[in-house]
Amino acid sequence: MTDKIEKKYFTIGEVAAMIGEAKSLIRFWEKEFVVLKPLKTEKGTRKYDAKAIELIKYIHYLVKQKGYTLEGAKDALRKDQHAGGRAEVIAKLNDVKSFLVGLKESI
Repeated sequence: MTDKIEKKYFTIGEVAAMIGEAKSLIRFWEKEFVVLKPLKTEKGTRKYDAKAIELIKYIHYLVKQKGYTLEGAKDALRKDQHAGGRAEVIAKLNDVKSFLVGLKESI
């Protein structure tokens, strides 16, 4: 019987790789979006939990895919109480879209 152990915290490099952006962009967003506050170790190393990662993915979706300005994204986050959950749904839909596009191209 093997139980899968899931990672609780991720580094900024791991999060940057997840969204395909530079670490500096995530640091910039931390300054711009007050709701984005990762845990920091005594040495200042950022540690992101699942909730923070979903928030980053949602910000990425708003800014990079939907074309929102930073102020527009901030307004959307203030209005949207379920921002993190929405990011997960958007990511899954993008995966399905990619799969379907690949399937279409192979036909």
